Amino acid sequence: MNNCKKDKYLILSATFGEGHKQVANAISETVEYMLADAEPITIDVMEWIHPYLYPISHYLYNKGINKFPQVYSFFYRKTRVRSHFSVKLNSLFLLGMQSMLKIIQEIKPKVVVSTYPFAAGIISKFKEQGLIDIPTVTIITDYTDHSYWIYPYTDQYVVGSTQVCNRLISLGVEEYKIKHTGIPIRKRFMEVHPRELLINKYRIKPNRFTILIMGGGDGFFGKGFSTFRALESMSTPIQLFIVCGKNKKLKKQLEYELRDSKHDLRIMGYCENVHELMAISDLMISKPGGVTTSEAMAMELPLLIYHSLPGQEEDNAKYLYRSGLAFLAKSEKDLGGQIENLVQDSTPLKLMKQRIKKHRTKTSTSDALRVIVKAANREQTQKIG
Repeated sequence: MNNCKKDKYLILSATFGEGHKQVANAISETVEYMLADAEPITIDVMEWIHPYLYPISHYLYNKGINKFPQVYSFFYRKTRVRSHFSVKLNSLFLLGMQSMLKIIQEIKPKVVVSTYPFAAGIISKFKEQGLIDIPTVTIITDYTDHSYWIYPYTDQYVVGSTQVCNRLISLGVEEYKIKHTGIPIRKRFMEVHPRELLINKYRIKPNRFTILIMGGGDGFFGKGFSTFRALESMSTPIQLFIVCGKNKKLKKQLEYELRDSKHDLRIMGYCENVHELMAISDLMISKPGGVTTSEAMAMELPLLIYHSLPGQEEDNAKYLYRSGLAFLAKSEKDLGGQIENLVQDSTPLKLMKQRIKKHRTKTSTSDALRVIVKAANREQTQKIG
């Protein structure tokens, strides 16, 4: 089929937080897989609107959230609920909207999906001003709410928990606009992976406790070796996959500082096959990003949360821990103690897996796509009628 005749599904995201991009990729992948008559088009809103400032702002965002987390926390809490301050600050992120309007007019999408809060704000503003008349769906990529996700001209919200659903209703969003599908994830995390083949592929000992550590690309490890002191004091050797993402400096640092570790270490950079590492791990240690935790739960991999960043990650951590879907370590000593206990007694891990299995969904992405398709078709029906 000729691509020009296909319905365009415009997916707006941004790489200010990897989760927004991953959800956009999951939706794009599922559109291609499930809809023969549709073409997904994914755009990084911030890069498109501010092409020259984008590299600098992206760098400052990553540095700022790690070096000055208290500042980020202040602005997050200050804008959590809609106020005069939050509206004024939000207006700064809506500058440069005309370039976004131009691309929408050129693409003529059947529906616009936003996985980034300020993208949802831009589209809502266009609809408010009568500049476009296109169905819009917002996918909230964390287990928490924030005023910057909520706009009056959004047609549908896709959320990851009943908690977020109830919060949106309490904030005035009509219940019929909210669908609890779970946070969309890529297809590879919903498939069954042959454990024996993967054990041979990665050459690990099948009976030795294996931990996957994620989050290094965003500074999760702090100064490097300090995070691993507790692990080095453990009495039992374990296997560790440490994923540093695109942080090459951190990877080299860890390779040097952990060269004499008692554990079997695999220090890796950016990894496309994280789903395979999850399939052969007994436990994952990570920051509580909404998408990463959803991927782990889809694969029934217990999570130990450590070093949450302020804002949405703290909210995610509270939700997961209180729901019994993750362990939580508050210090290096606590981290080492919990891991030591889990290595010696696997009962808590088994109970955790049972809770995850009852909670998780294998259809979050396809369910989200059904919401998107229904929103697009409802608008089309209204226009015909």
